[in-house]
Amino acid sequence: MNTLVAWLNKHLGAEIAGLFVFLFAVIVIFGVASPQFLTMANFGSIAFQLPELGLLTLAMLMPIISGGFNLAIIYTANICGLTLAYVLQIHGGPDAPMWAFILGSGAALIVGAAAGCFMGLVIAYIGAHPILVSLAMMIFLRGLGEFLTKGGDISNFPAYLHPIGHGFVLGVPVPLLIFALAALVWHILLGRSRHGFSVYMTGSNVRATAYSGVHTKRTLTLIYTLSGLMCAVAGILMLARFNSVRVGHGEALLLVTVLACFLGGVDPFGGFGRVVPVVLALVILQVLSSGLNLLGANQHLSTAVWGIFLIAVMVLRWLAGKTKLFSNGKG
Repeated sequence: MNTLVAWLNKHLGAEIAGLFVFLFAVIVIFGVASPQFLTMANFGSIAFQLPELGLLTLAMLMPIISGGFNLAIIYTANICGLTLAYVLQIHGGPDAPMWAFILGSGAALIVGAAAGCFMGLVIAYIGAHPILVSLAMMIFLRGLGEFLTKGGDISNFPAYLHPIGHGFVLGVPVPLLIFALAALVWHILLGRSRHGFSVYMTGSNVRATAYSGVHTKRTLTLIYTLSGLMCAVAGILMLARFNSVRVGHGEALLLVTVLACFLGGVDPFGGFGRVVPVVLALVILQVLSSGLNLLGANQHLSTAVWGIFLIAVMVLRWLAGKTKLFSNGKG
């Protein structure tokens, strides 16, 4: 076991190696605790449930790296789903043609990008705190969505959407492929583009970054625009997965997206974070959720566990930082 950990540390880095070891431990524990855990049916369920949370976490990731926050990701996804649903409904509902879905998806992407762009402009040019701006946007989108739907849901969409939410390509769930593609785009964008460099610099010290010649206001605006765009992708997938749209769907996932980012090593104060460790953290959290469900834990208990887990992760990271600082000082 020590040899394996040492190999993982050498080839993948200590952060990713630690997550792999943690994931292995979680699988072993739940595999022993529940005979249904190590089954293809359970792993298939995890593969279909992960993408929804994963896309929302990617929407949260870039704002956190920049030193900000986006509390509106859930309701942005919901309002984008409502936009697509509205276009499908006015063009025949279950009989809507494929071009209506393409039109509605384009409209949903525009709505998501517009919501994110507006937040980014307020944060960048007015200087308002990201938490307050995104909270205001969250309240606005929630109220707007409830007004438009009168507190109900919209359902009964065309049958051709079923493969998007429930289909397979070469044995791999389509939602998982969508998430993998989105994660790859985010990985390239953050790690190999000028914008990604600007995101990290802005998160480290926005004032110093501005003095160095980086257009931080444009960077912040683009960060939240891209966040809103990813929320739109999540909203479209959620509509295809559940064949319905409801304001407030996925409210409990907001906490889990933050937890996934912090468990994946993202600095809550900005300036550091990578996509690959966050994806591993997502897998761990989805495996934990599946295991708790198989053990009979209800949704409220699972939510409480996420809260405790988030506090534990923060404490452990603080202790790790203190230990490292002490070791360096002693050396």
